[in-house]
Amino acid sequence: MPEEVLFVTETTESRATVADYLRSVADRLDAGEPLSLSRGEESVTLDPPANVTFEVKAERETGDGAPELSVEFELEWDEGADDTDASLEIS
Repeated sequence: MPEEVLFVTETTESRATVADYLRSVADRLDAGEPLSLSRGEESVTLDPPANVTFEVKAERETGDGAPELSVEFELEWDEGADDTDASLEIS
């Protein structure tokens, strides 16, 4: 499936700064609020539904030079997904 990049940024930050960003995302998710990403003139607002797919991936990239390690956190959901809880109901 083709991919459309809506927003991308890559900067070098301290671990404390990255932790602040992640806490901000976690607080907004916990409160059920949209996530707004912006840098300069670029911005996008996403409103994740109540249930999302959460992927954590650790990688080692090898090639020229020293291997590079990374950890990626990804939230994924279908566009237009219903915000209601999809819990089992028995009546």
